Amino acid sequence: MAFNISVLKLPVLKIGSNGIYVSAWQSFLKEAEYPIQTVDGDFDKITDEATRIYQQRNGLEADGIVGNGTYSKAITQGFIAKIPNLSASTLLNYLGFSETEVKDLQKCLNQVAQLNPPLTVDGDFGNTSTKGLTEAYKKRDVRLRGELEQALSDTTKQKLGTNFTQAMDIFNTYAKTQRFRLSGSHWVDYFPTSKLIADLASPFREKVEAFHNALIDAGCQVIVTATHRPKERAYLMHYSARINRQEISPQYVPAMNGVDINWVHYTNAGSIQAAKEMVVAYGVGGNPVSLNSRHIQRLAIDWNVTWDGKINIRDRNGRMVSVGEPCNAALNKILWKVGESYGVYKLSNDPPHWSVDGY
Repeated sequence: MAFNISVLKLPVLKIGSNGIYVSAWQSFLKEAEYPIQTVDGDFDKITDEATRIYQQRNGLEADGIVGNGTYSKAITQGFIAKIPNLSASTLLNYLGFSETEVKDLQKCLNQVAQLNPPLTVDGDFGNTSTKGLTEAYKKRDVRLRGELEQALSDTTKQKLGTNFTQAMDIFNTYAKTQRFRLSGSHWVDYFPTSKLIADLASPFREKVEAFHNALIDAGCQVIVTATHRPKERAYLMHYSARINRQEISPQYVPAMNGVDINWVHYTNAGSIQAAKEMVVAYGVGGNPVSLNSRHIQRLAIDWNVTWDGKINIRDRNGRMVSVGEPCNAALNKILWKVGESYGVYKLSNDPPHWSVDGY
């Protein structure tokens, strides 16, 4: 018995197609190292050529058209993780699970992951069951696939027949994808903050460069910790802090284009714990990061500037200024004035933060 690809209702893609399914297909090809340059949702000649290469290598008709035959092959290679808005219920239908097999799966998830509260074994693999599956993968990780395979009944295995092993592989890929959509400390690796002065906006960049050179010439030790912060990272930092402080419920956090995060865990306690882990990983500290900070605008720099004893530093007007203790730019108001001469202003209540206007 073959999987029922028509259940997934995937659109036919070809030159001229556009949208989220094209982006999903491009992302799949790009990660598999086919010659896709940009994931932009536009099925252009480059995407057509990459598709034909994929089809040829996989024994398919190399016509550049992504239909059910091409989708079926790609799903066995991980494309299931790319399909937009795919529900677990639809996936299980595609894999051949009827109500009886879904009940068996729900029972096994309770057993394997010790879900608390347990899933209702009702044969309806809706939102709650999907969250239970995600929690199960979070708790059991790579062990989940084997444990489920052992726990599922012989009746379920017989129903799926020769497709059982492949069905479990595909289902496990889906579960893993849902798990890593969950909020948590792993998100700190996405949308990294730049530490390069070159990534600041002009003319602020040139002002920082001039001040930086003056600091180095004076004998300061300078470590840049942040310049441009992508708006996506600011969003993650901001809302993880607000959830952690219980200022907003996870289910009410607004979505952001390009950030496929799920703030809502199986339990509210899990959501708050994950937000706390993000706060620690980001080093957010007290107040939530601004969603419109000067870092996002490329108009701020965080740096640690220290020196030994007393230094003489040249301000923007060429005047030599003597600067002593405290030997830290976060605290030394004389150095703040030097920075102002260059057009780089200190934010007094944020130790490493300097910007175009002090905010």
